[in-house]
Order: sequence, then structure tokens, then C-alpha cells
Amino acid sequence: MVEFKLVIAEAAKSVARTVADPQSAGFLGKRIGESVGGELIGLTGYTLKITGGTDKSGFALRPEIPGARQVRIFVGEGFGFHAPRRGQRKRRSFRGGAISEDTVQINLVVEQKGSKPLAELLGAA
Repeated sequence: MVEFKLVIAEAAKSVARTVADPQSAGFLGKRIGESVGGELIGLTGYTLKITGGTDKSGFALRPEIPGARQVRIFVGEGFGFHAPRRGQRKRRSFRGGAISEDTVQINLVVEQKGSKPLAELLGAA
């Protein structure tokens, strides 16, 4: 059974929600940057864009890595590593940008709003 924690951001607010099968199956194979219909998780009229996530070990998903494999890459700046000194680089572990069974958290941002407010649909206060 695949279970994901979804973090849905809209403007300055974000709402967390956990989804399991069969809703979570619709996310498998999707990549960072792709859009997903909100109907998949009960948000009629909404369109959500996948912006990132983390795997079961806490490593971030990177869109430039193909597939869902875990790799160690040499990074200088950007997310996952912030150099304390100018020009410093380090090898860090990341996971590919595709959603797989090893993914735990998926970050989403609202691209298109529906007729009802997000907080009302998700039951958040």
C-alpha cells in the first residue's frame, strides 16, 4: 500500500493531507513540473502542479535526475546544499524527479482554483 503526505500550497497558506490507495496510485509515475487534476484527491475544479518532495530517507527529489533512483551528485548551490563559503561544492544524495513507492512527501501548488475554497474542501480551519 502506497501512502503519500501531500503539502498543498495556495498563496501564503499550505495545507497537509495524507492520501492512500486508490488516490495515491494516480501520483505514481508523475514527474516534478507536471500538473495533476484535483479530482484525484477530491478537489473538484482545482489543478495542482508538482513542485517537489522527499523520499523515505529524507532526500529531496530533483527534477534534473531521470527516473526515481537515488544518486549522489556534486552540487554547489541550490536546494539541498547551501555553501558556507563561496565556491564550495559537495557531493550530496538526491532522488530522481519521478514519484515512486519510495516517495513519502509530495509538494503541490495550486495552479487553478475551483469554485469552493481549499480550506473548506480539505476541512482545515
